[in-house]
Amino acid sequence: MRKSYLDYAMSVIVSRALPDVRDGLKPVHRRILYTAKTGGYEWNRAYRKSANLVGEVMGGYHPHGDGAIYDAMVRMAQPFSMRAMLIDGQGNFGSMDGDPPAAYRYTEARLSKLGSGLLEDIDKNTVDFQPNYDESRQEPQVLPAPYPNLLVNGAGGIAVGMATNIPPHNLTEVINACAAYIDNPGLTIDDLMEHLPGPDFPTGAMILGRRGIRDAYHTGRGSVVIRAKTHIEENRKDRETIVVTELPYQVNKARLVERIVQLAKDKIVEGVASANDESDRHGMRVVIEVKRDHQADVVLNQLFKHTPLQSSFGCNVLAINGGRPEMLNLKQIIAAFVDFR
Repeated sequence: MRKSYLDYAMSVIVSRALPDVRDGLKPVHRRILYTAKTGGYEWNRAYRKSANLVGEVMGGYHPHGDGAIYDAMVRMAQPFSMRAMLIDGQGNFGSMDGDPPAAYRYTEARLSKLGSGLLEDIDKNTVDFQPNYDESRQEPQVLPAPYPNLLVNGAGGIAVGMATNIPPHNLTEVINACAAYIDNPGLTIDDLMEHLPGPDFPTGAMILGRRGIRDAYHTGRGSVVIRAKTHIEENRKDRETIVVTELPYQVNKARLVERIVQLAKDKIVEGVASANDESDRHGMRVVIEVKRDHQADVVLNQLFKHTPLQSSFGCNVLAINGGRPEMLNLKQIIAAFVDFR
């Protein structure tokens, strides 16, 4: 029993739930990208049916449910989930309101430029390969990854007895930090933070304070507080309106609006007349009407307190390093990536 459980736990940790520090990918994502590359789903070619790609991944490399493969592929194509999308999707790939994507028979996909970049020079004997599940073909153990994808796109996953939650970052800042480390490997984490000041979430919003970021970069654990971007507009009826244009990472917009309406109904937040989602293709716009004789600033502070307009992202920087799960600080991630390259 003990041996079986340990085998299972290690399999989930190493081959399913945690990303590799070198290319920042879990096995399912690596297999999707590699299959897309070998199958000719290139960024400069026509889109192809998602069902094709899911089937090829499942048959060739990933003997698990089609749902798990499609979900992983969809996430790589969502601009609100990924800082740098690795799949370029066409069709309904879900939304910030938590709407599900269309079934894979309706959507189309191909590699994005950055997704294709992760596989650059894979055919030039750059990385080790291993046999697939039935030993009928070879798959890469890791992708060549010319940029540190673990920092750029972050990661999240629950293994057995451990979990990971890594925030995404700006590609240019990450590359600058790597270049600084290459020039001077003796740099401290604080020195690296001059080039990489903090996470950069795809949904925008503001990070409050630097302590959480410093903790995460120094120890691998820290809590980053994110607050929605808002402004106050005066409208004609001598009332004020709070307008939300950017939300914290991973906040469901539809649920947020429902929550605000419910809090107003239950009189937990005083002064909200209505809350509506007026977002369109030009951008996000959640409009909260403030009642007469109430101050928008006061109402907004109550909303920050009671709703996900202000939320925290708990960093837990755990990744596979040298075949073992390890808690990593910022310098260790950059060093591991540079050594790999």
